Amino acid sequence: MSLERTYPPDPYQFLPPRPSFEVVSDDISHGQTLDRLHVHGSAGGGDESPQLSWSGAPTDTQSYAVTCFDPDAPTVSGWWHWLVVDLPASVHSLPQNAGAADGSHLPQGALQLRSDFGSFGFGGAGPPQGDPDHRYFFVIHAIDVTSLGITSDIPPAMASFNITAHTIARAEIVGTYRQ
Repeated sequence: MSLERTYPPDPYQFLPPRPSFEVVSDDISHGQTLDRLHVHGSAGGGDESPQLSWSGAPTDTQSYAVTCFDPDAPTVSGWWHWLVVDLPASVHSLPQNAGAADGSHLPQGALQLRSDFGSFGFGGAGPPQGDPDHRYFFVIHAIDVTSLGITSDIPPAMASFNITAHTIARAEIVGTYRQ
């Protein structure tokens, strides 16, 4: 039995297939290293979420959810860095640091959930020292209802279950980071 570390594939490939649309960022490029601004404070970073913009979602989109997930975390369940639900369908971008803990940079009606850090807001990249690159999947989910009807204290895995059940399309941009 080998103890060499292997990484899981794209976790979204195991979910029901959905159409895609476009997501871009002024702050991150797909497959490229995240700036320290988007790294966790415990790793010397700024803990700020990146700017995100999206277009081309289905016309019947009723709301959006935005998530950031690290499937490469040394856990059996990955690591949720950010979850925002109930973004109005009229919203097509979030500014840098929209994931501030107090939610003050989010649009009216959006609900920010606790991350796996146990706090509200965006928790930046912070893989263990010496690990290879971790992938950070920033995903925009086009949702078929205006509200998922969940509360801010729901665990990330349960929130993801609800998001997946109502996703009609998704777009992703992936950044990487290692210490």
